[in-house]
Amino acid sequence: MSNFWHNIPTPSFSLAPMEDVTDTSFREIVLQTSQEGKLNILFSEFTSVEGMCHPVGHEKVKHRLRINDSEKALLKQKNVKIIAQIWGKDPEKYYKTAQYIARETDFDGIDINMGCPVKNVVKNGCCSALIAQPDLAKEIILATKEATNLPLSVKTRIGFKQVVTESWISHLLEMPIDALTIHGRIQKQLSNGLADWNEIAKAVQLRNQLAPNIKIIGNGDVESYEEGLQKVAQYGVDGVMAGRGIFKNPWFFYPDKGEVSMDEKLALLKEHTRVFDTTWGSEKNFAILRRFFKIYTSGFAGASALRNTLMNSHNAKEVYEMLNQFAAGKINS
Repeated sequence: MSNFWHNIPTPSFSLAPMEDVTDTSFREIVLQTSQEGKLNILFSEFTSVEGMCHPVGHEKVKHRLRINDSEKALLKQKNVKIIAQIWGKDPEKYYKTAQYIARETDFDGIDINMGCPVKNVVKNGCCSALIAQPDLAKEIILATKEATNLPLSVKTRIGFKQVVTESWISHLLEMPIDALTIHGRIQKQLSNGLADWNEIAKAVQLRNQLAPNIKIIGNGDVESYEEGLQKVAQYGVDGVMAGRGIFKNPWFFYPDKGEVSMDEKLALLKEHTRVFDTTWGSEKNFAILRRFFKIYTSGFAGASALRNTLMNSHNAKEVYEMLNQFAAGKINS
C-alpha cells in the first residue's frame, strides 16, 4: 500500500475533525464546495476505541466511521484523502480498532487524538491528557502502528498545563508516524486566547533536525485559505488544518469563489439537509443539523428571521417548506 503522506501536495489543506460536525454528510458538503486541489484531507468525527471495542458500545459508535457512497465518489473525483481519528487510553483497544478500520472501512489513514482539551475526556486520561503521559502515548502509537499498514498521524497541542513544545514534540518525532498536526494552544486554554504559531514553528525546526520525513501540519485560528498560505510562508509548516473557519464560510476551500449570493447559501442549506436526511433519517437527532443553519443564514436581508424560523424545524420536509415560505416573502423579521 502506498503512503499518501509521501505524495501529499505541499502545502496541504485539511478540515479538522470536530464532534457532531465532520460526519459523512457535512464532509460531502465541504467536498461539493471545494475548489479542485484546494482541499487535500478530511477527518472523521472523534471515534472512541473504548466504544469500538465494547460489545454494546460498538453499534453506537461505529456510525462515526460511516462514509457515504456519494462522499466516496467525490473523494475519488477530487483526490481527497480521508482519515479516521480515534481516541482513548488503552493500547490494546487502539490495536483492535485500527485493525477494524483497516479491514472494514475505506479510510486512507488513522489519526490519534492527543489534542482534544475537553475536561470530561481529559480527566479520564485521554486526548490532550496524554501530553502528560509520554510513555503511554508511545505505547498507543506503537500498538496502532503494529495493527495495520495504514498511514499514521497524531494531532496534539503544545502542552498540557504549560508549554512543553520541545520535550513533547521531540518525543513524538521519535515515533513511527507520518504526520504530526500541532494546535498552537495548551490544554488549559481550551479554545481561548490566541494560538501560538511561534511554538508551531519551533516544532518545524525540531522536525528538520530529528525526523525530516514527518509532515508538520499547523492548526489554530486560521480564518481563510489565504491566511493559511500566509502561515505556511511565515512558519514553515507543510500544511494547514482549518477548524472553526468553516463555520464562517462553507466555501473556505474555494478561495477563488468571490461573493456568495443568498440563493447559493440557501441552495447549500437545502442540499445539506437533503444529504443529512438521506444519510441518517431518524438515526440521528435532527437538532444536530439545526446547529449548522446559522452557517447559511447570514449576510442577507431577512437572514435572522429565517434562521429563527428554521431553528423550530424537526425534519427535512419542514426545512423545505420554510425555505419556500421565505422565498414567497412569508417569513418577515
